[in-house]
Amino acid sequence: MARRITPAQARSLMRQAQQKQQQQIRKVNSAIDKYNRDVKKAVNDYNREARAHNARTRSNRARLQSELRRLNSTPAVSVRYTTSTRVVHAVEERFTSVESAVESGRWDDPDNLLDLAEAEAADSVASLNRLLSAAEGATAELQATTLTSELMDISPDLQDRWSGGLFALNPANPDAARHFCTSAREMMTSILDAEAPDYAVIAADPDYIKTPNGGVSRRAKIRYCLAQSGNAVSEMVEFVDADINGVIALFDDFNHGTHGAAGRFPMGELIVLKERVEQAVKFIHRLVRG
Repeated sequence: MARRITPAQARSLMRQAQQKQQQQIRKVNSAIDKYNRDVKKAVNDYNREARAHNARTRSNRARLQSELRRLNSTPAVSVRYTTSTRVVHAVEERFTSVESAVESGRWDDPDNLLDLAEAEAADSVASLNRLLSAAEGATAELQATTLTSELMDISPDLQDRWSGGLFALNPANPDAARHFCTSAREMMTSILDAEAPDYAVIAADPDYIKTPNGGVSRRAKIRYCLAQSGNAVSEMVEFVDADINGVIALFDDFNHGTHGAAGRFPMGELIVLKERVEQAVKFIHRLVRG
């Protein structure tokens, strides 16, 4: 038999039920408010990052275009770095191909490597422009370096080679450029060899890009490194290869040129050479180590 309750008890039970319902409503409303705040914050964060990304992109693009205009306006008679000039233009063309791959939707560029490539292309042209109008600099700048942990991160031997190259980089040393360029060339080759050893490249892709002698080419190593992060589109591979070619072209131009008494190079040119190598090493390190 059901228990009979008084009218007062019935009103009390109704008030309790209403209070529970109101509590549930408040919880639901609170959860909705929190969700809306989180969504708003996420949208604001995305918009802020998008604005920052766009600003960086505009800055890099403006700098690249400005440096190209400056290079193209240089009188042909003053261009001493003929090989470097040719290769720098090739780097810019390869970057245009990378940009087209992103804009056409063939590569979604998950790691924003387009920005990185654009900045590197601008650095490449800017370094050449500085060489064509190199100013004197302080000797201390030659021994200072902006490379901090990048080389040690890959191999202590690379850090030792870099230190040795800097030690030889003295404007009074007629062999400064040759010694430095030899160390820097070996160092850049060793970075790819360490991150993309031949056996790993061959195992990952039996149809790897070969050298004329059938060995593992630099482009094959670059493709292997980019593939580790899902960015091995042909345009990016070609850009990185052209960028490295640009640095090597500087080495060749320095080694083939005659500058000053006893072959000594102006200090400003040696500083530009060193800084260009630093920029390229940082770029390659970012690609292979993320």
